[in-house]
Amino acid sequence: MSDSYQASHITVLEGLEAVRMRPAMYIGSTDTRGLHHLVYEVVDNSVDEALAGECTLIQVTLHEDGSVSVEDNGRGIPVDRVEKTKKSALETVLTVLHAGGKFDKDMYQVSGGLHGVGVSVVNALSMWLHATVYRDGNVYEMHFEQSRPGPLQTRQESKEEMAERYARWYGERARSGTASRETFLQAHGKALSGTVITFKPDASIFETVIFDYDVLARRLRELAFLNKGLELRIEDRRTGDAAVYRYEKGLPEFVAYLNEDKEAIHPDVIHIQRYDAENRVDVEVALQYTQAYAETLYTFVNSVNTREGGTHLEGFRSAITRAINTSAKKNNLFKSNGLSLRGEDIREGLTAVISVKVANPQFEGQTKMRLGNSNVRGIVDSLVYASLSEYFEENPATLRSIVEKALLAAKAREAAKHARDLTRRKTMLESSHLPGKLADCQERNPARSELYIVEGDSAGGSAKQGRDRKFQAILPLRGKILNVEKATAHKMIKNTEIQTLMAAIGSGIGEQLDPDRARYHHIILMTDADVDGAHIRTLLLTFFFRYMRGLIEKGYIYIAQPPLYRVAKGKHERYVYREEELKEVLKEFGEKNTVVQRYKGLGEMNAGQLWSTTMDPKTRVLKQIQIEDAKFANQIFERLMGDDVAARKDFISRHAREVSNLDI
Repeated sequence: MSDSYQASHITVLEGLEAVRMRPAMYIGSTDTRGLHHLVYEVVDNSVDEALAGECTLIQVTLHEDGSVSVEDNGRGIPVDRVEKTKKSALETVLTVLHAGGKFDKDMYQVSGGLHGVGVSVVNALSMWLHATVYRDGNVYEMHFEQSRPGPLQTRQESKEEMAERYARWYGERARSGTASRETFLQAHGKALSGTVITFKPDASIFETVIFDYDVLARRLRELAFLNKGLELRIEDRRTGDAAVYRYEKGLPEFVAYLNEDKEAIHPDVIHIQRYDAENRVDVEVALQYTQAYAETLYTFVNSVNTREGGTHLEGFRSAITRAINTSAKKNNLFKSNGLSLRGEDIREGLTAVISVKVANPQFEGQTKMRLGNSNVRGIVDSLVYASLSEYFEENPATLRSIVEKALLAAKAREAAKHARDLTRRKTMLESSHLPGKLADCQERNPARSELYIVEGDSAGGSAKQGRDRKFQAILPLRGKILNVEKATAHKMIKNTEIQTLMAAIGSGIGEQLDPDRARYHHIILMTDADVDGAHIRTLLLTFFFRYMRGLIEKGYIYIAQPPLYRVAKGKHERYVYREEELKEVLKEFGEKNTVVQRYKGLGEMNAGQLWSTTMDPKTRVLKQIQIEDAKFANQIFERLMGDDVAARKDFISRHAREVSNLDI
């Protein structure tokens, strides 16, 4: 066969064809996450203008036809000729990979869109894209159909058009005092520049092309926190929703926002901002301790959310551990001179945002999940350590409160470790809790093994009878597990049902979690389609998010989708999974002699029905749990499962329609 491999078999992809053929290489995925990443790429270019001091306003507009516009008042994309490509700069940046101004450090000291593939990838993955540039009193427009460019059209912008645009951008501020339109135009003449990128994603590439207003609004609010003074707007013309985000203090307001539903143990947000001139690295950190048990850390590089952390996070963790231990010993806050707190103890209840601006960031991959610059670790470590040491010297009461909480966390950790040691199996298959609970499978390869976590013994019995014992294990739980959001680690580890979960999965928890040790790569939550079932599912998801998040990130956690109804007429039957489907099925069957059975619980189905509807890989539907926005997910768990009853009631009342729809 190798003899037939000739030069004619070599495929050369021209222009942006490679992006369309392998889109996930450039935007991470073609699901809803990848779809919204398109908007982020364009917005990041506008933010880079703000970082360069050339932009104060960014507007995102969702249109009724499914397209989206990103507009800014930056310098405008250049339109003059690029000799290397023999095209205009506008066409070049929209059609050529790795082309852009971000490589020129005279133009951009720091930037997030460093790879130079962002907006060209957006163009490649769109049905059409339209670019409008305002520069030097002229309007330049170029339209692309599936990345194929039309001609660059140029016209002069009238004074009336510029005045209208100025009024649209600046609103009431354009009609008052020295900022009036007439005054602005008189003073600045043709200087009102900007860029508008409007595009419609290609439905043949993406699984969905419907933008989520809430997802985009959260990202814009995040960017507003990270870039103090920058105004970001979003308008959804499909629904009428709109918001404006602008924060004058920046990160301290970000931390205060994250801690809205938490009880802080010190009133002020600690704010650090230092600059390393030699390495051109700007470090900004805001932090505050709360009575919560979980830590909340978010890291950014040049306004890009580095969800997997990196060297800046490592430097921060090292600095805060060292600063608190050193300051505590210096102030005699430890009863034992030899005592030192571990990092996990010090970070319990901590909410912090770490933002660094780096001239030459080394990201891992185009989606920029992790920072790799080795020198940033030491820079962040030294600057944060010095600043925190100075702060604690001036604020001993705050230091004392933090140390007292950390000492309690250390005691709880030791107690939890002791309890965990008592319940740990000698091997991955041995546990005093397993024989009576877990009906294990025969398969020993985790990638081919499934664990169904089932609500109650009745459903567990049906599942055990209906399963394929070759690869499906069943673990019935008794009632509702502990709400770990309101429990210490010590109390959590002593809970019988949680001990059973830990022993069955075998991956460890918390900082000892190792997803590679998990005995199953499909861990499926199968609960009743009622209020209690939804509550149990939420309790389990809270536990996995807080103590086994790595399993979620690996894609191991799923939710089963049992049917809500069985509709039968004569020898024909149909299972219905959503309320809205029932009317369609009844219309098809006709109401005469049609029997509708509502499944209140999994135990009402016999083994064969449970297998065919919910457990058979050929016919079942599973929903994989993913973390698209860890910050937002963290807030939801805190609000729904935490101590703030008022916040929970407010959330439920505002989302009553979604909460009542339990077939999720």
